[in-house]
Amino acid sequence: MKIPGALLCTAAMLAVGGSVALNELIVDYPTLTGQAVRYALAAAILGAIARGRPTALRRRDLARLVALAATGLAGFNVCILLALRHADAAIIGTVIGATPIALAICGPLLRRERPATRAVAAALVVVLGAAIVRGGGHADTTGVLLAVGALAGEVSFSLIAVPLLARIGVVRTSAYACAAAVPLLLAGAVAGGELARWRPPSTAEALTYAYLVLVLTVGAFLAWYNGLGRLGVERAGLFAGLMPVATLATATILHASAPTLPQVAGVAIVGAGLAFALARSAPHRPARRPVPAARVPEG
Repeated sequence: MKIPGALLCTAAMLAVGGSVALNELIVDYPTLTGQAVRYALAAAILGAIARGRPTALRRRDLARLVALAATGLAGFNVCILLALRHADAAIIGTVIGATPIALAICGPLLRRERPATRAVAAALVVVLGAAIVRGGGHADTTGVLLAVGALAGEVSFSLIAVPLLARIGVVRTSAYACAAAVPLLLAGAVAGGELARWRPPSTAEALTYAYLVLVLTVGAFLAWYNGLGRLGVERAGLFAGLMPVATLATATILHASAPTLPQVAGVAIVGAGLAFALARSAPHRPARRPVPAARVPEG
């Protein structure tokens, strides 16, 4: 059974949004080293899923994979973890919540097309709802700049991957990008003297990283990239507005506190924006070659 792209993108963004609070549990752990281990484990798992003869990579593919690893993987997560030391999660989430607008504009421009008015309008509605859900917060200049860096990484995670998905497939793009992120992170750890401060993770930190590897990297990567291939950059990008909704739901469960009326209204606005964009928009027509679906071996 073919899973709808909207459902795949929803699952991916709910996983990302639900993990925001978990990042606070690993803020005190060596950032670059921890992320390097995370992506090494994820690359091994994805490589096992991809089984078979590796796809030959061109120089352009390698350049894109390194750029994807540096911005959408390593850069994004490092910016998030460092930003949490200078800003509230609400501020960081609000800045990253501008992802739908960025993708609605940048996606068509990269194809040398004019951004669709409907897509941009829907993205503005989704971002407004996401900002209301997040609410206010506090941040210094460094925190805001790091949040903007995380936004750039989130946008790059989709835009840079599109040509790779069409050529080498979802699973291999995910596996190669994770593998490429490992040496970049380790080089940064060595340069910053972080390896000298390495220590075994606590139980909470180990469980958090296990979730990041299995759910947020392997699971969410495959779901997002498959959904991206079926919906297109602009329509898939709208689902980034679900991240704060997932964060709100997670906080409500963990802290046993009911959401406020403005937050509920924000969730409704996000839903309205998604419905507006998806209800009457034309189906996404893939480029010359469709993005292959992830093939998971049976048994």
